[in-house]
Amino acid sequence: MSQFDVLTVGNAIVDIISRCDDQFLIDNGITKSAMNLIDAERAERLYAMMGPAVEASGGSAGNTAAGIANFGGKAAYFGKVAEDQLGEIFTHDIRAQGVHFETRPLGSQPPTARSMIFVTEDGERSMNTYLGACVEFGPEDVEPEVVAKSKVTYFEGYLWDPPRAKQAILDCARISHEAGREMSMTLSDSFCVGRYRAEFLDLMRSGTVDIVFANEQEALSLYETDNFAEALDRIAKDCKLAAVTMGDQGAVIVKNDQRIRVPATKVETVTDTTGAGDLFASGFLFGYTNGRSLEDCAHLGCYAAGVVIQQIGPRPMMSLKKGAAEIGLI
Repeated sequence: MSQFDVLTVGNAIVDIISRCDDQFLIDNGITKSAMNLIDAERAERLYAMMGPAVEASGGSAGNTAAGIANFGGKAAYFGKVAEDQLGEIFTHDIRAQGVHFETRPLGSQPPTARSMIFVTEDGERSMNTYLGACVEFGPEDVEPEVVAKSKVTYFEGYLWDPPRAKQAILDCARISHEAGREMSMTLSDSFCVGRYRAEFLDLMRSGTVDIVFANEQEALSLYETDNFAEALDRIAKDCKLAAVTMGDQGAVIVKNDQRIRVPATKVETVTDTTGAGDLFASGFLFGYTNGRSLEDCAHLGCYAAGVVIQQIGPRPMMSLKKGAAEIGLI
C-alpha cells in the first residue's frame, strides 16, 4: 500500500523576492528569466542592494510538494537545510502545508540556501541562488521506506548541480522501481539542460526516469533544435510520458504517438511567474497519482500554474482543492 502520492526531492531554498527594472538586471550582470548560481559573497551583495522584499519558502520540488498537499494529496519531501533562521522558516512552512519532511538538518555551516529573485514589470523572475546547505544533500538523506511507499518520486534537474545528490537520486530511482513505482524529473531550466544534456538524456533513455516535465525552451534545448514538433517527437521516444508547458499557450502531454494539448488557464494579471512550472507539476502529479486521465491531469496543472502567477511567491495562498472543485476539475 502506498503512503504517499508523490515524494519530491530538491534544493531546500528560501526565496527572497523583490521588484526591480530591467536596467537593474543589466547593471548587475543578472541573466533575465534564468536561475543564476552565485557564491556567498555575491549573495550578500545582491541582498544589500534589494528593495523591499518578501521571504517565502521555495525550492522547485518543495513548491511542487506544497502544491500537491494543497490539492489534498499526500506529499513527502527530501531536502537539506541548516540549523539557522531560514532553515526553521523552510521547515515550518513545508510541514504546515501537511508535507512529510524529516530530512536531518546540518549544523550552522554552510547556511540554508537562499535565492534572491528579482521580478521585473513583465512578471518575469530572475533567480540568483546560493545553494549553501543544499550541496550537502546525499545518499544518507534518502529514507528508503518513504521512497518505496510513494507512487511517484519526482526530482528537480537543479539537484544535478550538487555532486553527492546525484547518487541519492539514483538510489531513489532504484528503490522506487524495485517497489513497482515510477520516477519523474523536471528539466528545471534551459541553462541546467545545457550543463547536463547528455546526463539527462541518459536518465530518460536508460529508464531511470519515467515521466519528464519541461517547458518549451527546455525541450528545444534538450534536443538542440528550433523545431518544437521535432522536440516533442524525440522526447516521446526517450521517455514513457512527458508534460511540456508552453506559457500562455497551455501545455502538451506526450505519450508515444499521443499529443494532448490543453489551453492555459485565463488569468487577469500576471504578477510573478515564480513557481509556475512547479505548480503545473503539482496539479499534473496530483491528478496522475489519483487515477485521472492525462487530459484532466494537464488541466489541473494549468489551473495550479494560473493561480500561482497571479500572486507574489511560489506557493498558493488559496486552497487549490477548493478552487479546482468550484470549477469542476475535481
